[in-house]
Amino acid sequence: MTAPKIIALAGSLRKDSFNQKLINEAARFALESGAEVEVIKLSDLDLPLFDEDIEAQGTPAGAQLLKDKLRAADGILLASPEYNGSITAPLKNAIDWASRTEQGAVPAFRNKVTALYASSPGGLGGLRGLNHVRDILSGIGSLVLADQLAVPAIHSKLDEQGRISDADTADKVASLAQQLVSVASKLNK
Repeated sequence: MTAPKIIALAGSLRKDSFNQKLINEAARFALESGAEVEVIKLSDLDLPLFDEDIEAQGTPAGAQLLKDKLRAADGILLASPEYNGSITAPLKNAIDWASRTEQGAVPAFRNKVTALYASSPGGLGGLRGLNHVRDILSGIGSLVLADQLAVPAIHSKLDEQGRISDADTADKVASLAQQLVSVASKLNK
């Protein structure tokens, strides 16, 4: 059996994003569980706001790269910050670009097992936005795991290197990453 290919990304552009640190940790745990993992930063993709007029001139390179990487993956680790109780604009924009399917191509999110994470300094940990992310991804064919994780007070649970220093939180992050790897492995047979 080949190792499942996992894409890890956070829905933030911020340089010091808590959700990027969280997804880096989830990626590390997935790697330790035997997956092949690639972390993608949305800020590196340089995606314009989705616009069919832009798309008609050709898919931007960053959007095509994201689509290609998602198509090649078996699973997705996704951390979404919560903005005003919902998904972030950069993440929604990336999903909009990646969900556009060229004629004859496989939809990028179709049958991709996805584990959802969120974090924030607040008490709910970004929980309210995860239902919106779940609805969007389920609607475009992703197999979103029933379990999800919102990490409250994330700023107090990271060390100076951005690693999770709280053992209980680390166990929860690892458990969800391991679940994703397990399901993706079974579907990858």
